[in-house]
Amino acid sequence: MNNSTLYHLKDLTRNPYWGRGILVGRTEDAVLAAYFIMGRSENSRNRVFLQEGENVRIEPHDPSKVTDPSLIIYYPVKKAAGQVIVTNGDQTDTVEAFLNEGKSFEEALRTRTFEPDPPHYTPRISCLIDPVSGTYRMSILKDGDGEGGWTERCFYEYEGEAGIGHLIHTYEGNESPLPTFEGEPKKFRLPSTPEELMDAVWTNLDEDNKISLAVLKISKDGTVETTILNKRLGD
Repeated sequence: MNNSTLYHLKDLTRNPYWGRGILVGRTEDAVLAAYFIMGRSENSRNRVFLQEGENVRIEPHDPSKVTDPSLIIYYPVKKAAGQVIVTNGDQTDTVEAFLNEGKSFEEALRTRTFEPDPPHYTPRISCLIDPVSGTYRMSILKDGDGEGGWTERCFYEYEGEAGIGHLIHTYEGNESPLPTFEGEPKKFRLPSTPEELMDAVWTNLDEDNKISLAVLKISKDGTVETTILNKRLGD
């Protein structure tokens, strides 16, 4: 997929394994954000999203089947310093701590690297949303040499255009080892309501590999309305 093309959510069917993805964009009166996880192993698929106030946390569906919680159990969504953090790992907590200290999103992520899961070296993807301005920043921390030797840190900032969203994700396909995200966040046509966004993303993600989806409607006053779907719970 070309990063300069404007895609539609039906184009999510082109990749059977996006891994984890963050899609964020503006409507006329709010910011919409979607965070989804996919999985191939039993450990990865044994997860559900749970709402905790305006935050979202991940929990094992069956705790007895967890083999390694270190990279699969975390808060993908948190509010801090009037902003909304969305990430694919425990860097959510790092960004939260830095924001609460008056430091920046970028400063926080410069202290982190990709995930220690060779041979994939899964990227860490993150987003910070400002409800008042409707602007959002995205980041990916990925393996720079294919061998886990150094980190390539990329940052993107968007003022936001109504009806347009950007998708950043971890993988470009379902091969082994998993091919890492390439280029810049992909530009998508964004629906005008969270309900339409949820239906379109969930419908077009690969049926076998999708696990959970959270869709957020973030109003200018900072209110976050969250809707969750979990395949393990029959959604």
